[in-house]
This record gives sequence, structure tokens and C-alpha cells, in this order.
Amino acid sequence: MRKTVVLNVVGLTPDLLGEATPRLRAFIECGKLATVTPTLPAVTCTAQSTYLTGTHPDQHGIVANGWYFRDESEIKFWRQSNRLVQRPKIWETARALDPSFTCANLFWWYNMYSSVDYSVTPRPMYPADGRKLPDIYTQPADLRPALQGKFGQFPLFNFWGPNTSIRATQWIADAAKWVEQHDAPTLTLVYLPHLDYGLQRFGPDDPRMAAELREVDSVCGHLIDFYQARDTEVIVLSEYGIVPVSRPVHLNRRLREHGLIAVREELGRELLDAGASAAFAVADHQIAHVYVNDPTRLSEVRSLLKETEGVAEVLDEAGKRAHHLDHPRSGELIALAAPDSWFTYYYWLDDQRAPDYARTVDIHRKPGFDPVELFLDPALRLPKAKVGLTLLRKQMGFRYLMDVIPLDADLVRGSHGVPTAPGAGPLFVTERADLLKTPSIEATDVCGLILRHLQDDVS
Repeated sequence: MRKTVVLNVVGLTPDLLGEATPRLRAFIECGKLATVTPTLPAVTCTAQSTYLTGTHPDQHGIVANGWYFRDESEIKFWRQSNRLVQRPKIWETARALDPSFTCANLFWWYNMYSSVDYSVTPRPMYPADGRKLPDIYTQPADLRPALQGKFGQFPLFNFWGPNTSIRATQWIADAAKWVEQHDAPTLTLVYLPHLDYGLQRFGPDDPRMAAELREVDSVCGHLIDFYQARDTEVIVLSEYGIVPVSRPVHLNRRLREHGLIAVREELGRELLDAGASAAFAVADHQIAHVYVNDPTRLSEVRSLLKETEGVAEVLDEAGKRAHHLDHPRSGELIALAAPDSWFTYYYWLDDQRAPDYARTVDIHRKPGFDPVELFLDPALRLPKAKVGLTLLRKQMGFRYLMDVIPLDADLVRGSHGVPTAPGAGPLFVTERADLLKTPSIEATDVCGLILRHLQDDVS
């Protein structure tokens, strides 16, 4: 099989290619670009699982970045076990064709306990004293000390949160090169998330995105040179396009106002009690799975959603089947946002009653995706001083709460999840122009195209 690397440049679209991306444009000029019709929802975990299995969510089961685990009555986001993906993955198919095939997965999701040969993924440590310490999980286990010994501790707080920067993407790129030099896998999957941050903060049309594009273009250029020098075919891929948004939609607040949401009070704060709620929404960018525990109120919930400003469409059983989302993990209903809108997870009606995690970066505890975690609270007079004092408490071994995230959803300027125009959507770029027969491909085609790169000889 031919050695191949897939550079997953999150958020990259044809419309973003310009003066700020000379290395990527040069690569495209030597190959061919196709736009990708994304699966629904166009979010990280769903898109990646579709690319790696060649199947839709109704088959692989990854219906969003998180969902309601009915048997536990809990909402869980960003789980990491690869066993949640219910269809064979591309590396399993390739290994069946060639037993000598090997695969490295650098930060694509569901990367724990998978059957790849080399995996690297974020996995913080959570000591009993309440701290969150940056770290990674690797397989083989000795990759972990080798990579962090060479490149330093993985910069988790530059990977997500208000301190995001190119550092995390650069660390992943450096780790990918190290794995290639030491293990030379047949297929390498590299996740480069940097654009995702600025696009959600600023929106794709903001002039500040030029600097973000230049940074990721430089990283991609170095990777392309590195892999081409090692006789490795390069694919540049993205998962979705991020569109400008100006309207946050609070579905859970609307459901609560109609007596459908149950909360539990703890220390004066309100926690969503999903198992006791008649209905609730699990918000994920521009899509929300709406779970209706009380079937007698299904019609009422559907009507409320359809009447909500910013909701473009509500999928029932027939709609879910049509969009390949008919899976037991899906909500009874699925709400799709209007192009200028996105869904918050907020369920409280008074910010003073918001849970303590609402003002922190806490991707696992929040019952929905929260892009406001990319911002420092503008109401803080001296935010850096507050962060510094909190970190001092951490270093002294005290419990601490990094409550610096605002509760202002209007700050978010970009989102994704629903269909976009081709120029504003994901792309697939390859040096092998002969393998792209059409200017547009389906998300389910990506798996087969990568396999073709592995199998076909350039000659």
C-alpha cells in the first residue's frame, strides 16, 4: 500500500482560500479540489465517524458530539472510546486487504481503545483535589512520555478555551512528524483544529481571520513538505464550514417556560434533571436532539419548537429517516437552526441560579456544547489578574474554580451543523487528480477515496 497522510484542517472552506493561504493554494494548484456535501449534523464527531467508516449516522451511531444516554439518564459529550462507533473503520478495512498496513491517529476523535497501531489524544488528569492537569493518552503507552519529553506537556489550555492558540495545532503537527520518523505508518490521520476557534469567535468574514489563516497555512505547508519528502501522498480535508451567526436560540429555556424541564437545586444553583424532565434539548451548534420522556407531550413539544424563532426545521421520525439520523441515540425530535442562528444549552431563567460550571470551561459536565467557553468574561475588570490568582491557588494545592467564562451567548459569531453553500462547506484536496471524478463528493465517499489512495499506484 502507498503511504498516505490526511491533514484534517478543521473549518477550511473554498471561500477561505486566498492571500492568507499561499501554501494551501499552491498545493491545490498541483492537484484537485472537490467540495464535500457533509452529513447531518456537520459536527466533529459525526463528520469524522462518517469519513472513517463510509457510513451515515444511522449506521455508525455517532449522531452528534454528545447525546442522552437513556439507560443512565445522563447527557454526555465528548466521550472517547472508539467502541461507541458501531461500524468498521478504514484502518480495519485496509488491514484486511494488507496485513502489513499500519495506522497512526493523531487527535481525531474516538481515539481511545481503538484498533489503530499508534494513537495520541487529549486526556487530562483529574486529581482528587479538583485540579485539571494537561495530559494525553497514547497507545502504545510509551508514546506518551516520548512525545511530551520531546515537545513538552501537551498545551491543553491552548487546545480549547479562551486561551486557544496555534500552539496546540503546532504540537499535534510536531507529534505527527515524530511518529512518522519513528514508526512510518502507512496511513496517518492528523487533526489540525486551529481555524475552528477564530471562526466561532469572529465569524468567517471578520478581518481578524486573516492572521488565523496564515498561522494554519504555515503549519500545513511544513507538513506537506515533510510528508512529500518522505514519499507520502497528502490529502487535505475539512469536516464542515462555519457560517456567520447573530442569534442564539435558547431551546431549553422555552421548554422550561412551558413546564417541560425539571431542575434540581444544589447550593442555590439549578442543575438540569434530564431523567425527570418531560422533554429537553441537547444542543450541539446548529442542531439539537430533543428527547421527549413523556410521549403524551410529543405533539406539544413539536409545536413549541416549530414556533420558536431561529428554528428552521423540526425532524420527526420520517425526517430522521430522510437525513440518516434514525438511530436509537437520536432524540425523538431534532431541531435544525436557521442559517444565522445556533442553539445554546442554557436552561436557567436567572443567571444568578446558573450552575457553577456554566462560568468555567467544562466540556464534560455541561449538558450541551458551549462555544462561549472561547471567551473571557468582558465584565471582569482585570481578567488576567483573576486567572493568575486562581492559578496561584491551584499551584498551592487549594481547590479552585476558574469561573471566567461569560454567560453572554451573543458573543459567538460563527457556528456550523446544518447544510451550507458549497463554497462555505468542507473540502477534499488531493494530489491524485485522477481519483476525483466530480467537483463535489458526499461525506460517505471520503472513506473510499482514502482507500483508493492507499491501494492505487501513482504510475
